[in-house]
Amino acid sequence: MADYTQPVVDVPALTALLDGTYAEVRSLTRKRLVEYAQVLDDAREMSREDYRERVLQVVKELAATGQTGMGFPVEHGGGGDIGASVAAFETMGFGDLSVLVKVGVQFGLFGGAILQLGTKKHHDAYLAPLVRADLLGCFAMTETGHGSNVQALGTVARYDLETHEFVITTPDESSRKDYIGNAARHAQAAVVFAQLEVGGASQGVHAFVVPIRDDKSRVLPGVRIEDDGRKIGLNGVDNGRIWFDEVRVPRDNLLNRYADVTETGVYQSPIDNADRRFFTMLGTLVQGRVCVGGAAINASKVALSIAVRYALERRQFGNPGGPEELLLDYGLHQRRLFLPLARTYALHFAQEVLAGQLHAVFSATEEVDERTRRALESRAAGTKALGTWHASETIQECREACGGAGYLSANRFDALRADTDVFTTFEGDNHILLQLVAKGLLTDYSSSFGELDQLGMVRFVAGLAVETVIERTAVHKLLERIKDVLPGGDDDWDQEAGLLDPAYQLAMLRWREEHMLSGVARRLKRGIDAGMDPAEVFSRCQDHVIGAARAHVERLVLEAFVDRTTAMPEGGNRTALSLLCDLFALSTIEADRGWFMEHGRLSSARAKAISREVDQLCRRVRPIARELVDGFGVPAQMQATEMLGS
Repeated sequence: MADYTQPVVDVPALTALLDGTYAEVRSLTRKRLVEYAQVLDDAREMSREDYRERVLQVVKELAATGQTGMGFPVEHGGGGDIGASVAAFETMGFGDLSVLVKVGVQFGLFGGAILQLGTKKHHDAYLAPLVRADLLGCFAMTETGHGSNVQALGTVARYDLETHEFVITTPDESSRKDYIGNAARHAQAAVVFAQLEVGGASQGVHAFVVPIRDDKSRVLPGVRIEDDGRKIGLNGVDNGRIWFDEVRVPRDNLLNRYADVTETGVYQSPIDNADRRFFTMLGTLVQGRVCVGGAAINASKVALSIAVRYALERRQFGNPGGPEELLLDYGLHQRRLFLPLARTYALHFAQEVLAGQLHAVFSATEEVDERTRRALESRAAGTKALGTWHASETIQECREACGGAGYLSANRFDALRADTDVFTTFEGDNHILLQLVAKGLLTDYSSSFGELDQLGMVRFVAGLAVETVIERTAVHKLLERIKDVLPGGDDDWDQEAGLLDPAYQLAMLRWREEHMLSGVARRLKRGIDAGMDPAEVFSRCQDHVIGAARAHVERLVLEAFVDRTTAMPEGGNRTALSLLCDLFALSTIEADRGWFMEHGRLSSARAKAISREVDQLCRRVRPIARELVDGFGVPAQMQATEMLGS
């Protein structure tokens, strides 16, 4: 049971805690952002073409400092530290997001694909120049007609036995590469994902390095490129469409870590199963999802820093004859800002766990087992989904909370809102990503995980006795576990436990997750047993599938927050973060109280008590709100310029 005194927050210590292992990297990145703060004004004042060139200039200058190459091998000019690379990218989320995304395209997507899917010959040929930004590239996966369904891409790479070349072709308009960052103006080469054909047989999607411009930036023969035009945001990034008309590349341009074609036209791969080979290939690119989620969470920190500071200065209404009230003294305003503040802290610590797992997997000296990799992919998918949705919701709420001042471009909300909007759909549409999470939960990261599409998941679950899935989720055992830590019996544990007890909060989220997951299994099983088509079964259960996945990820987020706060030494910062942890947990339960009440885990009296406690927690956060947003370490130059007191 939490017993709060009013905490005194040590802001530098709080920033150091949030910066974690890579505090030095994050500090250096902040300094770089301040040096390039002018680009925020450039984004508003320059033409689109000039702004694109300005963003390119910043990216090249950052590359020259080594800032953007931290994740690449030392022998190729990098820093040899994946964790440092993620930390630097996340922190760039405080600044201009066109710069961030162009860095992500060049070094994360283009460079990451060559690093993770290529072999030594590719590393030797491409990594050093791309790390220096001498070789600019793009990541040509997405197609107009195929979106998230990467296995169905239409672009074809046919092996020509006579010339020992691959012939890259766009067979129809739906197969054109689209929304490709860096393509419209700057990329000299592309990593192109295409259906490999050898001897008339398709071997599935593989990746190829394909030159698209010469050293004078002229588009090469057989390649056609169009500008995608003006976008909602990120107009400093030159997105474009690419067509290929029998473009020939040498056999060595196949990124062949997982498969190769001999000169004589023999296809070879150490992974026999085509589906598993495909999912293994995509799994190596998980760093992009980790980075996008982290950047979104940091964009939320910028919005909250601006909105809380404004609410501590702006006054409105009040008692007749007396001074007007500060916005932040209104209970509703506290709810509007402190609930997303608590969730931002929670997601920060969940992201910290995820980034640590990514670093461990990709830095391992021995091969990591498949289950561990699948668990990482699932956690990355879920955290990215929740983090990017949270950014969109938080930035909009903060904009509204600042009234007319929030509508001024100088105060950043327009760019934050527009530039982060696409985060919910790139590196995977969030709903598709949560389906990936659910698939992993239902298959328990079995060897079938990588081979199952949505319909395969339905058939997999249908092939089990439903009790097997329920046993795996352990719904019927959950109460036995929590009886050991909470008062009351099976039926009243959730009514008797203290609301501020982390064991109670976690038990509620675990119970919801496991109940929803077992419910999904029952529905899938029941539909198949009734003779329904698997596609129809999945369609009818899709909302339930997404709900179960989201419940799972929210539980992971709360666990990360609880673990982080309980590990802290006693003091004001621990008390402050415990306040936020309780606020996140109880507001999460409150937001889904209808579900908990419907399923008998929350009485109306208990639901009202939770809402009262949320209000009380907001009042406790109020005196330390400025310190809590200052702890994010958002540079002043990255915040509003025309707010009160700025």
